[in-house]
Amino acid sequence: MTRTARLFQLMQSLRSGPSPRTSIELAQDLGVSPRTIHRDIDSLRSLGAVIDGEAGFGFTLIEDATLPPLGFTDDELEALVLGLREVQSIGDPGLSEAASEVLRKLQGRLPPRQSQRLSHAVLTATRFDRPAKPTVDVAELRRATWDEQTIEFSYWDAKGDETRRSVNPLSIVYMDRASVLISWCLLRQDFRVFRLDRMQEMQTTGASFRPNRVPLLREALNRLRSERKARDRDSES
Repeated sequence: MTRTARLFQLMQSLRSGPSPRTSIELAQDLGVSPRTIHRDIDSLRSLGAVIDGEAGFGFTLIEDATLPPLGFTDDELEALVLGLREVQSIGDPGLSEAASEVLRKLQGRLPPRQSQRLSHAVLTATRFDRPAKPTVDVAELRRATWDEQTIEFSYWDAKGDETRRSVNPLSIVYMDRASVLISWCLLRQDFRVFRLDRMQEMQTTGASFRPNRVPLLREALNRLRSERKARDRDSES
């Protein structure tokens, strides 16, 4: 197999199957050594492919330099505008400004007809009652979640009782009345959901739980769905 063909096949392997793909898995796909995979990953990155990960954790193809730029149908554009305006309404200050900036960039880069369609979109999103304001730095919380860093914070429950928690943050969910953090609580050794407006004095600990965020989040969401179904069955009986 030529090196060019091998790089092409490596891109195909990165696209297929669940991510991240380990160098051992990729080496088995291509019939080469893990060391060769590491060199080829570096080559693909130098050519413009955005590949997340490193040896020991696996690799995920984020952006493929061989694919053409994305275009939008009219319905896709409307969906994008609606989603961004919802973020403007319910997101923390950093996300809200980011959504505004994305809309400005789209405005300047879309073809004239679609740029006008964006300016006069028939869909919008408005929240008269916004979720309770978070009492922690949500941008810092997002970074800790992406970086898979354990965090500590003080938490006041509905009764006003305070506890100090150490958790692995998995996902932030923006709900109607409050934004919440889905996490693995190290104190309870179980999944827990915390309201962002009841968290204070948050800090990262420097401890990493990489690469467990995605499987933990999948398990947490399955648990929440099962509990919701059980509540629905109870309410119907």
